[in-house]
Amino acid sequence: MTTLNMPRSGCQAFLAEVHVGILSVGEPGRGPTSSPVWYGYEPGGPVRITAGPDSRKVRLIQQAGRASLCVQTEQLPYCYVSVEGPVEIVDSDVRSEQRVLAHRYLGEKLGDRYLASQADGLSDEVLLHLHPERWWSRDFSRLSLG
Repeated sequence: MTTLNMPRSGCQAFLAEVHVGILSVGEPGRGPTSSPVWYGYEPGGPVRITAGPDSRKVRLIQQAGRASLCVQTEQLPYCYVSVEGPVEIVDSDVRSEQRVLAHRYLGEKLGDRYLASQADGLSDEVLLHLHPERWWSRDFSRLSLG
């Protein structure tokens, strides 16, 4: 039987591609809260996400100290990678990370226009580092249907 799990190197390469991620954080007395996020990742490093300091996800991360991120393809063959681990709120100027993410998801020209149009709202964002400890994946291109 063929395993649909990706090797760690495949998971890291997939996570480094451009996907919209779904960040999930536990919420006491309720199910986890989940929201779509832009993120950056290089194999072996943390997943980098910027967010408003007063956002629900940041408040919950401050309480839980952990989060999960799931990324997927939406066309055949379906694949996904999900990571879970501790999250730290990094005290740094996030403008360079915001620029990297805007260019990653929108391209240089549209990314710069987005940043200019959202400058007031982005000015107080914080940088989150999710450190993957647990990995889950499925790669349906590994499925043999023949």
